[in-house]
Amino acid sequence: MTTIPMTSIKLLTSRPVPMLELQTLSENQWKLADRNPPVFTMIVFYRGIHCPFCKAQLIDLDRKLEAFLNLGIETIAISGDNLEKAQKSYQDWNLQKLNVGYGLSIEDMRRWGLYISKGAFENEPAFFNEPGIFLIKPDRTLTLSIIGTTPFARPHFDELINGIDYILKNNYPTRGTEI
Repeated sequence: MTTIPMTSIKLLTSRPVPMLELQTLSENQWKLADRNPPVFTMIVFYRGIHCPFCKAQLIDLDRKLEAFLNLGIETIAISGDNLEKAQKSYQDWNLQKLNVGYGLSIEDMRRWGLYISKGAFENEPAFFNEPGIFLIKPDRTLTLSIIGTTPFARPHFDELINGIDYILKNNYPTRGTEI
């Protein structure tokens, strides 16, 4: 019988997140270490152009960017897609303002604790990450993570906006800090 290693990274809240550097459609190079948002950096990891659920999610996010900006949140959406696929999704999905990063490596997917899937259909890449959302404080510590194993059951951005607003107005503490 073959045994499969059962190791996986789980990022801990109130602890530093991994470094992240990649190319974006709107900037030459995006580095998490260079971000200095008023409140949080929100990273939305999406599966890629092949995913209709990602399309709906990013269109919704693009429309709600101003609400996140008003809360002091800088946002980026990232996938393992190459430049051409990232450009095509941006154009085809009629995104207007969203900062889109591309070329996320398998190693970075693992470092961030994302689930990785093997392509099962002709339109899917060989390997890609499943969705995840992370809120990171300016000191590069994690305050929220939502990680999915499938394209389904993603939080709605209105819920996140309302939740973050509550956190900020009530000085609500970061949860999930005990290991």
